[in-house]
Amino acid sequence: MNPYKTFKTLVPEQRKNLLILFATGLLYWIGITIFLPILPLYVEHLGGTKQQIGMVMGSFAIGLILSRTWLGEIADYRGRKIVVIIGTIVAFLSPIGYLVANSIVHLIAVRAFNGISVAAFTTGYNALVTDLAPVKQRGEIIGYMNLSVPLGMALGPALGAILLPQIGYKVLFGCIAGLAFLTCTLSSQVREKNHPLASSEQHQQQNQPSRSFWQLLTSRSLFVPSLIFLLIGMMFGVLVTFLPLYKREMAGLFYSTAAIASFSCRIFVGQASDRYGRGLFISLSLICYTMSMVLLSISESSVGFIMAAILEGTGGGILIPMMLALISDRSYSSERGRVFAVGVSGFDVGIAISGPLLGFLNWEYPSMFALAASFAGIGFLLFITQSNRNIIHSLRFACGLEGDRYAVEEKTLNQ
Repeated sequence: MNPYKTFKTLVPEQRKNLLILFATGLLYWIGITIFLPILPLYVEHLGGTKQQIGMVMGSFAIGLILSRTWLGEIADYRGRKIVVIIGTIVAFLSPIGYLVANSIVHLIAVRAFNGISVAAFTTGYNALVTDLAPVKQRGEIIGYMNLSVPLGMALGPALGAILLPQIGYKVLFGCIAGLAFLTCTLSSQVREKNHPLASSEQHQQQNQPSRSFWQLLTSRSLFVPSLIFLLIGMMFGVLVTFLPLYKREMAGLFYSTAAIASFSCRIFVGQASDRYGRGLFISLSLICYTMSMVLLSISESSVGFIMAAILEGTGGGILIPMMLALISDRSYSSERGRVFAVGVSGFDVGIAISGPLLGFLNWEYPSMFALAASFAGIGFLLFITQSNRNIIHSLRFACGLEGDRYAVEEKTLNQ
């Protein structure tokens, strides 16, 4: 497992673009995750109730959901880079919006607008990485390039927790805006490959079908990953909304520990999945997520809390790059922006509904995390029974005993 050796095999232009893109991703995720431990506290500082905190945090996914579709189309038809830049511009404007917001309604609107940033950046970034990565090293390159996420999440929440008592909300939000401006400047230096040809005739000439969003969503090869993303999004929505309130003095430690665990496992799983398949690692990640939420629901000790963070980070470190690699395997380059938009939209919807729903239910925090564990557990059962053409093939794929029968390199997708 040698990232240096892997990147040395790439042509210089390819390597340069990936390195600039990685630096862009790292700065972006530092800025975006500084909000994780401080935004629920900021809403509470402004007088928000538990229900209103859930509404504000969940509204983040409104922008994600409403913007994924057209951002995916822009990525396919206009290029990936412009979508990345859109994400960084919105990231620059959002902290300013939080500063001037003077009501819960305004905070909800800004938080929803902020969601456009993540929708744009993740769609453009992941499509760019997949375009630049050699097919035989796709899982490995995606794994390495997505190390920017746990690194950013290790630094961002810790910085937020450290800086907030020292400089206050206003200066901290200003610093986040400045970091986003730097990210935007850096992203403009990326040189992308010519974006895929857009017309149906050109797709047919390349033996690549031109599928609509509805065709992509209803294709079983993409519907099941989207449904799993939905369930994990619901779990994650519970985590980011209520953990800072449940263990406010330890929330920053949880996120940083999880990010370190995520970073550690991502170094290895990408290359291993290119050799052994995606299914085994996705199964393991869903088990880790389930165990993490169970620990949060029953453990009262700091050791249990840290173990939950390690398991959550391991789950995220494996699941996200493996699911991205999976849906990349199941799509053509000419539709990859829309495919990422469709696949990850399930995650957006999950975040949107779980925080506000549980906020209105007003359950005790352990019960909320027990429900979050059930979301991940259902995702695991769904994957081992429905991830391939039938239950037998799904179980074998989920155990790493056979390849992905939906991968387009092997055969045409079954609509």
